[in-house]
Amino acid sequence: MFLLVAVNAMLIAAVASLLFLQPAPPADMPTVTPRAELGAEERATIELFRNSRESVVFISTRQQVSDFWTRNVCSIPRGSGSGLIWDDAGHIVTNFHVIEGASEARIQLADGREFSATLVGASPQHDLAVLKIGGAGFIAPAPVPIGTSGDLLVGQSVFAIGNPFGLDWTLTKGIVSALDRSLPNENGPDIQHLIQTDAAINPGNSGGPLLDSAGRLIGINTAIYSPSGAYRYGDAGRPAAYR
Repeated sequence: MFLLVAVNAMLIAAVASLLFLQPAPPADMPTVTPRAELGAEERATIELFRNSRESVVFISTRQQVSDFWTRNVCSIPRGSGSGLIWDDAGHIVTNFHVIEGASEARIQLADGREFSATLVGASPQHDLAVLKIGGAGFIAPAPVPIGTSGDLLVGQSVFAIGNPFGLDWTLTKGIVSALDRSLPNENGPDIQHLIQTDAAINPGNSGGPLLDSAGRLIGINTAIYSPSGAYRYGDAGRPAAYR
């Protein structure tokens, strides 16, 4: 008992000596300046993101391949992207190129639930596809509010949300740079009626929503590359017409 008390006393003394040996902070150490409250525009952007991110999903795809020598068929990862909840029935809207060539697709929701998806329909010429998840007792996250793209004006603020790689959401902000753009499409006729924006749209964000400042869906993000770099567009497609 006396030995234990002595050891404890020695430890306390050693710690105390180390504390006293620590150099004092320099007298000219700068102090942290408290910031003012967030501005109205910042608060609005934060609120838009919080209200919308639950409606953005992560999509991973696989494809079946056959071994040349054994003829065995196996499933390998194909790609990934983002998508958005369209309605309470579990319909998911994304880019066609996100699911192109895939034999299966899985959807991961914001709450961690995962579902196998079925392909409902696709429009390669618009780079759009519709998937469906759910079943008995399925409760879908709130869908993205639907806006209009026909009354957009160059200079309006837009927000691109994605869920790349299923790790977390990303938000980028920009403006409408141009309207009614078109791009070559390897799957058919040129893609028409595109919204050009300077908001960064990374490959993992393809298929996510492009929102206006009211948090309404005005387009589907798509990243299209050229030898000179990446074009960033939102596929307007008159979203309300696809309901």
